[in-house]
Amino acid sequence: MSSQVQRTLTILTAAVLAAPLAQAAPSAAAAAPSPASSQEMPPPQDDPFYTPPDDLDDEPPGAVLRSRSAEVAGNTGGLGTEVDAWQVLYRSTSAQHEANAVSGTVIVPQEEWTGDGARPLVSYAVGTHGLGPECAPSYLMAKGEESEYSLFEQALARGWAVVVTDYEGLGTPGPHTYVAGRSLGHAQLDAARAAQNLGDANVDSDAPVGLWGYSEGGFATGWSAELAAGYAPELSTAGAAVGAAPADVGDVARLHDGGPASGLVLAGAVGLARAYPDAPFEEILNADGEEMAADISTMCTEELSQEYAFRELEEFTTVDDPMSLPEWQDVFADIRLGTAAPEAPALIYHSPADEVVPYDHGLRLHNDWCAAGSTVSFQTVAGDHVAAAVAGAPLAVEYLAGRFAGQQATSTCLGAS
Repeated sequence: MSSQVQRTLTILTAAVLAAPLAQAAPSAAAAAPSPASSQEMPPPQDDPFYTPPDDLDDEPPGAVLRSRSAEVAGNTGGLGTEVDAWQVLYRSTSAQHEANAVSGTVIVPQEEWTGDGARPLVSYAVGTHGLGPECAPSYLMAKGEESEYSLFEQALARGWAVVVTDYEGLGTPGPHTYVAGRSLGHAQLDAARAAQNLGDANVDSDAPVGLWGYSEGGFATGWSAELAAGYAPELSTAGAAVGAAPADVGDVARLHDGGPASGLVLAGAVGLARAYPDAPFEEILNADGEEMAADISTMCTEELSQEYAFRELEEFTTVDDPMSLPEWQDVFADIRLGTAAPEAPALIYHSPADEVVPYDHGLRLHNDWCAAGSTVSFQTVAGDHVAAAVAGAPLAVEYLAGRFAGQQATSTCLGAS
């Protein structure tokens, strides 16, 4: 298992995740000049576009603070969809309910929409990219290096618009608030609002919205589904596709602490410490911990996974078993998925062979949402963590297509008709 987990973490941001899939089946905002080419684009920490303006409290969630046209690409699945794209900086909300700024990318097929009603919009949430600014999907897409492009390109091939959030602190000043569910959900929902508010994109305000993501993106999407009715009730949320979501982050952290995926545990500690400043972190770090936190704050997934594999969290702290501290137990409880009922129907897909996020997390989330009265469908897919992302993408797209078409969602909940 150790070598398999290390393999997975190494290729999460590489071409394997983006293997060819062609056979798988308005508020006003000032526009910033577009860089001459992606090769000339500076990294986010050196690009003023990503610097949040002052007075964010004056703007509503989803307001476009800044935008510019962009060239986007990634490890394409060969579907060949011609698109227009814009990078956006938009107003969102942190885990502590404070105004923040998040960056993202709005992508719209150039071909005219000829389907019924408004062109649908998919708000896509990426899997783990890391904590540093150069891991931001908007930056990677501009460089042609976004590993998940071939996944959400399947939505573009349907003629749907897609918006991809960078999340809080990934692009904008960080570190990224990794696995802070409420922050992730707000960022994904506000990305949809921003796409509708971006006049150049011509995404209708009444467009049906689908939520989709895998791994950290599945966690974000689960949170978006739970928050949508209360946080963004004006969105026409049609459904959610939730892949391999770590519903109980504390459980996953315990599983991987000291193992080949321990870099993700440390990244979670750094990200959650930013999102939950009242939880003890800096004050319990030893000298090695201070160096670790500074390092990981700038790293992307592959680097942090290689540099910090097989390390235990307590190696970096002055206390034993820091995850058992009451304040951290409260954080884990606060970010647990399954404590609220999504109003929109949801698909959960997961693989029994997933070596990063245990399969029973998907089953438990399904059962929790069923018990709360949601319409939920669970689908088992094959393969390890990465392979299941590829296998599940066509299922997610087909599920959202049914919701956009107004078809009644099926349920795998016990007693469902």
